[in-house]
Amino acid sequence: MRQVADKWAKFKILQQHEGVTKHIPEMRLYSSEQLQHMLGRYSFVVAKPIVGTGGNGVVKISKTKGGYIIRHGGSVSRAQTSQGVAAAVDRIRKGRRFMLQQGIMLTTIQGRPLDYRVKMVKVNNQWQIRAVVARLAHPGLFVTNLCRGGTMLGGTRALRMTFPKSIVKDKHATLIGVARTCTALLEKSYPGIGALGFDFGIDRKGTVWILEVNTRPH
Repeated sequence: MRQVADKWAKFKILQQHEGVTKHIPEMRLYSSEQLQHMLGRYSFVVAKPIVGTGGNGVVKISKTKGGYIIRHGGSVSRAQTSQGVAAAVDRIRKGRRFMLQQGIMLTTIQGRPLDYRVKMVKVNNQWQIRAVVARLAHPGLFVTNLCRGGTMLGGTRALRMTFPKSIVKDKHATLIGVARTCTALLEKSYPGIGALGFDFGIDRKGTVWILEVNTRPH
């Protein structure tokens, strides 16, 4: 079964589709200049390795009145300038290729951010939806990965806990519809893939965002 580790390459394919691109946060290849640009535009930015799983190496950089707060794993540090932030991220990167993503204010349950995983598997030449689940971040963390202490919930149940009943069905349908479209796009470019895990975030306004796509979903 084919694996595609490069997150940037997968997003570039998805960006070619007009209907999908509105669900993709702004992204840039990491450099100190691009970091400065993104911090000028958003209240927070996420830096992540282009190749990596399990939330490893993911950094959240938030603007505050006195500078910036940098969260990585369970640790929190501060920097007064964007140069200070770049130096901190460089220590975490250790020379690896990183990308920057517009920060999305995810919906929360009891103050804990959550995202959604839609898992698609190819069986007898047909793509099937295997799961639509939500993942709730461990208290105090911003990554939702289960290997980082996240909690799994049923997708519909989580939607009901965060949105009015009238729009739950619509959000669920959007998650599945976007996942199906993305699956067709990725298979066209990467024949031989047999499983896909789409990580979606839904912001407080109800907009559905694609945060990541895995070809080896757990």
